[in-house]
Amino acid sequence: MQQKMTLPFVVSLLAHVGLVALLALGVDFSSKPKPVAPQPSAPVVQAVVVDQAKVQEQVERIKQAKAAEAEAERKRRAEEDKKARAAQEKLKKLELERKRKEAEIKKAEEAAKQAKLKQKQEQDQARKLADQRKKEEQAKAKAERERKAAEDKAKAEAAERKRKEDERKRKEEAERKRKEEERKRKAAEEAARKAREADLAEQLAAEQAQIEAARSKKVLSEVDRYTVLIRQTIQRNLRTDTSMRGKECRVNIRLAPDGFVISSKTLGGDANLCRVTQAAINAAGKLPVSKEPDVYAKLKDINLTVQPEQ
Repeated sequence: MQQKMTLPFVVSLLAHVGLVALLALGVDFSSKPKPVAPQPSAPVVQAVVVDQAKVQEQVERIKQAKAAEAEAERKRRAEEDKKARAAQEKLKKLELERKRKEAEIKKAEEAAKQAKLKQKQEQDQARKLADQRKKEEQAKAKAERERKAAEDKAKAEAAERKRKEDERKRKEEAERKRKEEERKRKAAEEAARKAREADLAEQLAAEQAQIEAARSKKVLSEVDRYTVLIRQTIQRNLRTDTSMRGKECRVNIRLAPDGFVISSKTLGGDANLCRVTQAAINAAGKLPVSKEPDVYAKLKDINLTVQPEQ
């Protein structure tokens, strides 16, 4: 009896293990299996009910085994990539070292070349100095001979020198007086020239002052005009109410040469009016500005007081 029960159990267990393997491979069991004709010589196998939890546990173990195998493969490839990168980095370092050594060799060769050239220059300089010393000694000997000859001749020429010296002094005195008179004449001419230049400079300064005053007046007039235009542009964009009448807001505006508002900030005044004033400036985006550099210089950083129109 025990032998008859063991054989069906083993057959059933093998069948369910095969079923688990087919489930892991994604076999579709939706279609009904074809009936198998009974073998006349096969023994009767009794059906054994398999615990569904055990089947599911077997499926999970197979999935985990596949996941572990995939993770091992990923780690293996990551390790291979790491080794490949390390090999490439080593090759780069070797190449850099080779280039550094080549540069050192080239630098050493250049230094040797410069040293050899310097040595040749020093040798040439030494030869030149030797030739120069020889020439100086020859010149010194010649000068000594000439000195002795001059000493012999000096006594005979002493009287002639004294006569010439007296004549030279007379001429020098006459020349000194002439130069002194010439100096005084030139000093008088220079003083007159400087006086004329001073008068001319004074006239030019006065004319320049008049021109600058006229220009400054014109610039200030243009600044006033563009200040009014800027204030009008801001007020056209103001969104005020009756509570803001009689109030004011002081703002600082920085402008680009084309009138673009670079920045604006509140300096003081009614908070609500300042808020709508900033909104009006932002809405305008660009404000009127003169193309004249002098006028723009006074408008590029301007302080305004904005008041709602009555």
